[in-house]
Amino acid sequence: MSNLKDFFKSGHLPTLISSFLYFDISFMIWVIVGATSTFIVQDFGLSPVEKGLMVGIPVLGGSLLRIPMGLLADRFGGKRMGIIGMLLTMIPLFWGWLYGNSLTEVQAFGFLLGIAGASFAVALPLASRWYPPKHQGLAMGITGAGNSGTVLATLFAPRIAEAFGWHAVFGFALIPLAVAFIFFIVFAKESPTSPKPQKLSEYLAIVKVKETWIFSFFYSLSFGGFVGLTSYLGIFFVDQYGVNKVTAGDFVTLTVFAGSFVRPIGGYIADRLGGMSLLIKLFLLAAVVLDLIGILPSVYIALALFIIAMMIFGIANGALFQVIPTRFPKEVGIVTGFVGAAGGLGGFFLPNILGTFKEITGTYAFGFWWIGTTYLVALAMLVWLKNSWKRNKNRVEESVLDENAI
Repeated sequence: MSNLKDFFKSGHLPTLISSFLYFDISFMIWVIVGATSTFIVQDFGLSPVEKGLMVGIPVLGGSLLRIPMGLLADRFGGKRMGIIGMLLTMIPLFWGWLYGNSLTEVQAFGFLLGIAGASFAVALPLASRWYPPKHQGLAMGITGAGNSGTVLATLFAPRIAEAFGWHAVFGFALIPLAVAFIFFIVFAKESPTSPKPQKLSEYLAIVKVKETWIFSFFYSLSFGGFVGLTSYLGIFFVDQYGVNKVTAGDFVTLTVFAGSFVRPIGGYIADRLGGMSLLIKLFLLAAVVLDLIGILPSVYIALALFIIAMMIFGIANGALFQVIPTRFPKEVGIVTGFVGAAGGLGGFFLPNILGTFKEITGTYAFGFWWIGTTYLVALAMLVWLKNSWKRNKNRVEESVLDENAI
């Protein structure tokens, strides 16, 4: 309890709440195509590959935009970029509400919804810079719990689509966005300890650091697993088990709820046990659970396994972003954007992997087994990286001792 009291005293709560709300509503909007996908599919009669591509495109858009959004937030301020981001997000919402009469249009405004997904690279640095390193994991975990916006999308979008048509879902989404926009303008503030903007070459120097790419791969699995399943599970439950579209949305809501609200727990645990040690355990468990899902058990066993998988992804997301600020304290914004982009790419590839294997083999099993095997590869890399850091630390300590002896 004393740690939590110290946490709330050390930062700026209005900015933390504003960042969470901005990310929460933006995340809801980012996955809105996936949340309404079963209704869109009914209108256009899509193949498994087309289904995977349709729900993956908004995720791809978010992944490509996160790097420039993170860079601009570092240089011009998170509050300013958050305001611009929400204004631009209104464009595809109006498009989906008033038009969107072909698959090509859905793909086009779906890509623009990636602007909402790019909020990740703005909201997390804006909030976390108010907090000292010992509370970075919890601060980023709380803000990152804004991925709970998917709960709003999967819970309400199918019901609104059932009652008013799927186009209306995009119009209704403008209401909470307007509320978040006003709240953000009033309460969000830049941290006085924010690092000064650096030269572009200094930002791009992170590309030469191996941890940037390794963290990106890890996040493409943890966050990519979360957002990819969020976008595709509705289609999966309808195709595989024949449940109705609203029930499929409720199933997805349960899994998303589980994965969203454990993210701060992941950051909190990682602050105490170490993010790398926690990730090793989580990735091993993820591989096991995904392989079990690949057996394609009965619907309720599958639902339980998906809930466990999403909890693993959520905790892993929080753990990974406990590690990043400690390794890149000055470039947290652009690194967050870079790693977040990789997470979005993972979320784009996952539904496409499942859709492609379904079309080629006639079953989803091989898609889940493929993804589970990828987690085992990541597990081996985690162990290697942790040991590498330990060896480097020991060498530095030995060097200091030698210098003192001299």
